Amino acid sequence: MPTGPGAWLSGPNPSLLRPTALFCGPLRALTALASPGGPNGRLAVFTFHRVPAAPDPLFPYEPDRSTFASILDWIGEQFRVLAPYEGCRRLYAGRLPPRAAMLTFDDGYRDNFEVAMPLLRARGLSAAFFIATGYSGGRPMFNDRIVHAIGGCRRSSLKLPWPGGEVVTLDGIEARRRAIDRIIAAVKYLPSEARERQVDRLVEATEADAPPDLMMTREQIAALAAQGMEIGGHTRWHPILQSLPAEQAEGEIEQGRADLAEITGRAPRLFAYPNGKSPRDYGPIHRAFVARAGFEFAFTTEGGAASAATDPFRIPRHTPWSRYRPRFGWQAYRNLVS
Repeated sequence: MPTGPGAWLSGPNPSLLRPTALFCGPLRALTALASPGGPNGRLAVFTFHRVPAAPDPLFPYEPDRSTFASILDWIGEQFRVLAPYEGCRRLYAGRLPPRAAMLTFDDGYRDNFEVAMPLLRARGLSAAFFIATGYSGGRPMFNDRIVHAIGGCRRSSLKLPWPGGEVVTLDGIEARRRAIDRIIAAVKYLPSEARERQVDRLVEATEADAPPDLMMTREQIAALAAQGMEIGGHTRWHPILQSLPAEQAEGEIEQGRADLAEITGRAPRLFAYPNGKSPRDYGPIHRAFVARAGFEFAFTTEGGAASAATDPFRIPRHTPWSRYRPRFGWQAYRNLVS
């Protein structure tokens, strides 16, 4: 059972799902106290990945169209959402409004364009989309290949096809989700080429069908930019930068930026570190590479909110996980004051 401040917000009472003036007014007031704007302002940065049109049992934490629409409304009730580059500039100029926030998406999924963008535009919102450009030609990301292979495997168990590979059970959705998490954790930190070889072996062993085309095309990326969305760098092939030799890591950052400049006609100003946690995923040398490449601001996946004293190349981001409106709002508030 949840304990501590706000534990009462986690219960299953359906009435808690509905935003009410009784709840939203005090929550906005608390948020304004924690993020008053001006020189003492704080910027809450929300991050998302996929937004599938319908719920997917293999992606239980990714909000589908309906859930994401609700989340946007919840954020809008609690925060003032700024255009991403404007939010960054105002943060470091000491000119944030109270309750300032911005929205970001990582990797470059097609559903960001097909599902998320219309919901954003209907609410007059903009967001930053951090694109791993190597996948914009239709190639799925390594983690999605794993998900599709395990989800499509017709066996009830599988011996992982590499030296010392364990046997994972696949007898049901929960077992397959556990297997997916374990396999991704096992290969994520390999150098890019070695990671792809391991995933190739897994796909062959599962005999699953080819995965669907999940990533945005170059034309869709350009259309996002034309609609006023901010397009940001996320490397070319989404490697864990710490897993690469320094020269290769810098090349990934620079090549991804050059790709986006070619696609959109403008060099990107914002960057997000793949995976995004220091020191395991990136370090001071990668921060220096990002700055040297010409980016103005960079984002992590480390929790908290940014102040004017925050390193502009280590801006934190956060996504409250709850699908209960009051608890979602409480988590967002706690992130501001953490």
